[in-house]
Amino acid sequence: MPELTIQPTAKFLKAGAILAALIFLALEIAYLALWTAAAGFWVMALPLLVLVWPAVRALRRRLTRTTITGDRLRYETGVASKSTRNIQLSKIQDVRVDQRLLQRIFNVGDLSIETAGETSRLTIHNVDAPQALADEIMNRVQRGPMTV
Repeated sequence: MPELTIQPTAKFLKAGAILAALIFLALEIAYLALWTAAAGFWVMALPLLVLVWPAVRALRRRLTRTTITGDRLRYETGVASKSTRNIQLSKIQDVRVDQRLLQRIFNVGDLSIETAGETSRLTIHNVDAPQALADEIMNRVQRGPMTV
């Protein structure tokens, strides 16, 4: 069975980057049109701060990965301090898809995986085609481990 990798979508990230770029451009035009000596450093720094938001979101997206191989689901997040969670597919009891209106429009959603145990829920936010992923995970759970 091939490895399945799940990452958060880049759709909202791209839209946020475009919005931040437009705000950056508007602030720069406003600065050039209304330039005064009193405005100083903050007027030039504010547009750059607007671009920090999509950069942080892009970094967070790249550092979050869910991989399904064989009989395990592995959820990794972080760079300096890394968190890894391994779940046996046989322990998965339920896979739920939650979609808000905007997510439904773009075929994106939150995937919640329920397992038996203390930390029973793992939620992966903003994944593409969440229902197809939920179906694939449940199919792999029902098939069980493959013998070679």
